Amino acid sequence: MRNIVVAIAAVSAVFAVPAFAEGEAEEATAQAGLFANSNRENLPKLNLSAGEPLLKDGKLLLKSGKYYEIEIEADGSQELAISGPSFFRSVWIDEIVINGIEIRPMAIDSMEFDEAGTAEISFIAIKPGSHFLSVPGSETQRVEIIIE
Repeated sequence: MRNIVVAIAAVSAVFAVPAFAEGEAEEATAQAGLFANSNRENLPKLNLSAGEPLLKDGKLLLKSGKYYEIEIEADGSQELAISGPSFFRSVWIDEIVINGIEIRPMAIDSMEFDEAGTAEISFIAIKPGSHFLSVPGSETQRVEIIIE
């Protein structure tokens, strides 16, 4: 009986390994990793400045399951916050880097810049939908983020 179990396990292991054409194995391995370099994309920088739009185009299109990095740069012209609870609850935040300090939060609603500086947010888009990052109280200082 033991020999039959070992034989079945060995046959199952052989058939469980997918067959790849030449060069496909490397691509399939990369697709399996959310943190793989082939799954990463840098987004355009958001500029936080008094009375200015966050992004000239005003819209970002993201793909669910893809890893993104975005910089938010404040020029210090005014104390400004950027808010987006719907967006932040639709992504998994890997880290936020501020002045070389890496923060790994469970969740955030907003960030406030009291002076000039840069924050880099690394995240994986998860939940499809339309979301906004905006300066609270402003209709013009916002960017629409669509996750497909």
